[in-house]
Amino acid sequence: MSDTTEPSGLQEPSLDEQIAAYQREFRDLDPQVEQVVSALGRLNRRMNVGYGRQLADLGISNAEWEVLKTLVVAGSPYRLGPGELAKRLGLTPAAMTHRIDRMANEGLVTRDRDENNRVRVIVELTDEGRTKWLEAMRMASAFEGDLLQDLSGEERGALGEMLIRLLRRVEHTQPDAGGRLTDLD
Repeated sequence: MSDTTEPSGLQEPSLDEQIAAYQREFRDLDPQVEQVVSALGRLNRRMNVGYGRQLADLGISNAEWEVLKTLVVAGSPYRLGPGELAKRLGLTPAAMTHRIDRMANEGLVTRDRDENNRVRVIVELTDEGRTKWLEAMRMASAFEGDLLQDLSGEERGALGEMLIRLLRRVEHTQPDAGGRLTDLD
């Protein structure tokens, strides 16, 4: 056996093999539905690994990336309170505090008292944080362009519309599934 192949039993089964096994054990399975959701799950997992590698190359974690993009999406001057950040990310205040502490120590954000309300704390994106965000976006854009290279513009548009419909269905039926509500980091 060459060093480049995985030992038997360690390789993930193909989607067809997985669906056949599921059907063997659960006869009511709709193979078309299973093909779609299994492919989406595998794609999501592999994309997250790819994004994680890119972020690691930049010296930031996925958790830090989430904060950076939340501040950017908030718009200039890229500032939010820790409570608002926690809410938008689906985190507990304790998890958010831990994350902000790390990021402030790394120079990605600042944490200062609000000049208008000294009780309120404001988290703001630094130039270093914005630079990391921009570089991550450049890397992700190249990765995503490569991922979708085999689809025409029309196919990309149709796929995007279909995925948005699926997302809306999940958001409607599982409104509490948008974020994590426990301390994960």
